[in-house]
Amino acid sequence: MTKPQIILLGAPGSGKGTQAAKIVELGYNHVSTGDLLRAEIKKASALGKKIQDLIGNGQLVDDQTVLDLLQANINLAKGEYIFDGFPRTEVQATMLDKQIIKKAKAVAIYLDVSLDELVSRIVNRRTCGGCNEIYNLINKPPKKEGVCDLCGKGLVHRKDDNKETVQNRMDVFKEQIDPILAYYEAKGMLKKVDASINPGTTFKQIRKIVES
Repeated sequence: MTKPQIILLGAPGSGKGTQAAKIVELGYNHVSTGDLLRAEIKKASALGKKIQDLIGNGQLVDDQTVLDLLQANINLAKGEYIFDGFPRTEVQATMLDKQIIKKAKAVAIYLDVSLDELVSRIVNRRTCGGCNEIYNLINKPPKKEGVCDLCGKGLVHRKDDNKETVQNRMDVFKEQIDPILAYYEAKGMLKKVDASINPGTTFKQIRKIVES
């Protein structure tokens, strides 16, 4: 049975990174547009130099450039992919469909978490300054306060992980995500999973979708 290509959608704090890592265990390739942009710049290719110039001039990388980058790095005929970080707009969703997904089997999975839960997760988030391991004071606290379990370095609380800033980020996210969800729902591609529970149970829902 052919597994579907996965467009993974979710707000900051919804657990996208955790779920993407678990989906990879099912044989998927994880495609993060942010990682691809950085890698292309590092390669110093013609496309990488174009991206570097855009970023250096304080401009956003245009949609078509991101699509070109995706096309250069994936082959749907040879494997299954998780699209993470793209699309961010309905226009991007349409472009992804027409230029890359085309007639391939695909599903858009949305990690559904309430606003209150997302705010709580992010406000209580702590990141290791050494290995970047992520903790949460409520549901994944370190064994020793302020110290990473893995490498022993200190944990950092990002300045923008405060309630007011997080609320603003969520407002912006909602404006962006609603048209995307409506787009995929209209195409019969949207599957929502409850991501307010523990990551293992959330993944069971995703696995059921992928293998059905």
